[in-house]
This record gives sequence, C-alpha cells and structure tokens, in this order.
Amino acid sequence: MENTNKSKKPKVVIIGAGFGGLWAARCLAKQPVDVLVIDHNNYHTFLALLYQVAAAELEAEDIAYPVRSVFWNTPNIDFVLAHARRIDLQNRTIQTDSETVFYDYLILATGSITHSFGVQGVDDNAFFLKTLEEAVALKNHIICCFEAAARETDEARKRSLLTFVIVGGGATGVEYAGALTELIHGPLIKDYPTIDFSMVRIILLEAADKLVANMPQRVRLYTLEKLEKMGAEVRLGAKVAQVTPSAVIMKDNDNIFAKTVVWTAGVRGEPLAGISGIPITTDGRVTVNETLQAPNHPEIYVIGDLASIKEEKRILPMFAQVAIQSGITSAQNILRQVDRQEPQPFHYHDRGSMITIGRKAAGVAIGSRTFTGFFAWIIWLVIHLFNLIGFRNRVMVLINWAWDYLLYERAVRFVFPSEMPSVPQASSCTVKNENGQSLPGPAQH
Repeated sequence: MENTNKSKKPKVVIIGAGFGGLWAARCLAKQPVDVLVIDHNNYHTFLALLYQVAAAELEAEDIAYPVRSVFWNTPNIDFVLAHARRIDLQNRTIQTDSETVFYDYLILATGSITHSFGVQGVDDNAFFLKTLEEAVALKNHIICCFEAAARETDEARKRSLLTFVIVGGGATGVEYAGALTELIHGPLIKDYPTIDFSMVRIILLEAADKLVANMPQRVRLYTLEKLEKMGAEVRLGAKVAQVTPSAVIMKDNDNIFAKTVVWTAGVRGEPLAGISGIPITTDGRVTVNETLQAPNHPEIYVIGDLASIKEEKRILPMFAQVAIQSGITSAQNILRQVDRQEPQPFHYHDRGSMITIGRKAAGVAIGSRTFTGFFAWIIWLVIHLFNLIGFRNRVMVLINWAWDYLLYERAVRFVFPSEMPSVPQASSCTVKNENGQSLPGPAQH
C-alpha cells in the first residue's frame, strides 16, 4: 500500500524517535507541515541512563517514554510503528515492513549501532549496550553468573563466572564499570554470602593510552584514580584480538578467561542511509553540508549520530546535544524551505560534557572549567533528571537513586525475559508478506 500526501501541506517524514528525531518533530509541531515519525520502537529511550538498567539500578520502563504520548496535543504529527527498510531517493518514498510512505522532506535520525571493528567473535560472544533489550539481557546475565557461581565447585569455572570484562574506555564503558562495581560490592555481597568476593574481577580494557579521551585531563585522571580505588582493574593500551565464549584473547598474549564480555568500544552509523544509496564514510555516517543536508539531496537532512558534521576542523562527537541541536536546525531549515527561503548553516553550541563514575563521583567540563567529586555528581544528577522525558520517569528515577544512595540497595535485581521467545500469530505487530509468512516486525527489534 502506498501512502501519498493528499493534503496541501508539505509532508515531512522523520525516521528515528531518538533525541534528534523528537526535537525535530517538536520544532515542527503546529507548523504548516504534516509530520510522520517512523520508528521500530513505540518509545523513546533515554540512552544516557541505559547502563543503569544493565546494572540493576533502574527499570527499563524508567528510561522509556511512549512516542505517541509526546505528541498528544499536536494534530499535525503522526507516528508509525515500523522498520524503515530502504529509501527510494528518486521517487521520494520509504519502504517499511508494512507500507510505502511518501515524503516531501526527510529527516534521517536513525542514530548509531555497535561497531565491532571486525574483531573476531565479538558479534557472537560479547554483550552490547545500545538498546533496552540488550541492557536487560546483560543485567540478567550478570545475576545469573552469580547464581551459577554460588553453586559451582570447580575453582577455574567459578573465577571465569566472576570475571567481567568491559571493552572500551569511553563514557559508556567507564560509567558501566563504576555502576557494576557498586552493584557487585554492594547488594550482591549480601545476596550471595557463600561466594568469596575476592575472586571477583571487573576489568576495563581501553586500546588508547587514556580513558574518556574527549574529557579534560583533570577529569581523565580523576576517572582512572576513582575506578581503581573502587576495585576495577583498568588496562590502557590493551587491544583485543578475539572474543571467545570463555575468554578475551589479547594481542599481547595476556589473555583473560571470562564468561562476560561487554563491548562498548565503538559505534557506527545505522545502515539505512548506506543501503539506500546515500554516500557514507567508513564509519557508516553521512557527510552532510553546513546546513545538514545530504549530498545532492536538498530535501533530505541527516542529524545526530548518523551525521558526520564538520565544524572548526573537527567532526562533532556522537553526543545527545549534537543530536538535539541538529534536529532543531533541520526542522527550522525545512520550514525555511517551505517559505522559499535558503536554509541556514548549523552551528553547534558546546554546553559541556559530563561523566559519572559512581556514588558521589563524577566529572563535569563546562567551557574551560572542570569539576570533579560530589559537586560534579550533583550537577550530573540534576541535568539528567531535567532531560528525562515524562514526569513519572523523573519521579521513578529519583526514587531509585535515593533508595540506592540512602540504603546501598538496588531494587531491580530480577532476572526477567529480555525478549519475546516467539510472536503469536494473532499479534497485530506481526508483519506478513504476500504469502502469509511472518516477517521480523517492529516488536522484535
């Protein structure tokens, strides 16, 4: 079925309901355009706190918010739960797993996916931390490792179960290493009195010679010192050659036997742009012009993690603020095009960066000023609470944080299913082809 735009208003399609896509849609609300948001999830995920779901600090529902609820009072915005498969650039249509959608203007905000850099065994044997499903699966696995270790009699297998390797010393790797250390040496010690916790190892591997390379040196040094003080082993200049089901094979031959490998070493652009014939870089991103438009396609804007935006001789990092600001600019430029005006160049306003290592420990860089310790941690808490979408989410996150801070307790130590084992035939989210065969639909992604 093909959807055509029968109204006189230009039709803007936004693929992706992340930070960039939502803020672009908000900017287009109640404007003289019809907007359709497409995403394979019907919720927005606050990715900055995803690692806390994997560390049993927050529930998945605490950092997710229904997309349709965001646009209750905006009649010119609609939402479709679907997976965008390919863009027909010539005919300006998008092929989804259920229908073909027409657009006058398109905003690509599909974000990024985990990048394994071709390291053998990563895709098959490592855990990732980019989606809610992956975070829940990782939390389940961590708890199951302790359940198995509590009954394991073989010392070598027990040590392997209690060794947790995190590959990647960026913000996600560092924050998860800190959160996991606090989970293990806090609530889990009380849960598993028969385990000798001196056997537990949390190892953070970073191929470069420093952690959180985008942060100022003061914050980097503080992060390294704090993690080691908490009990994590940090190895700089550590390059992974292969990941097996039972070990991390290092290039320096100092192999690590572990049942748990968490890969946070890198990301690349989501593949929709490349599949559709839009030129991409080696990391899967689209090199946009100064107005965020795709090469040779002034009707297509690429924003957020998917966009390779060059500014002042650097490529802007894959930060939420870049996504938000580029989303707003793309929406404003579309409105300018509708009014037959020239799009304006995008200018990024750096509002600083921050990282949290654990309880009362964080690093914040704002301009030339840096803060570490308790004060930085308070700044981190306030800003993340403020940026969460939904009043209920803010309340639930605040309650969980307060519970953890006051009682040293993680209330979400459950082993829940991380995905549906099968999709019922009667499910309205099950997509079928012309032969009646079930296809992977949006509920399965």
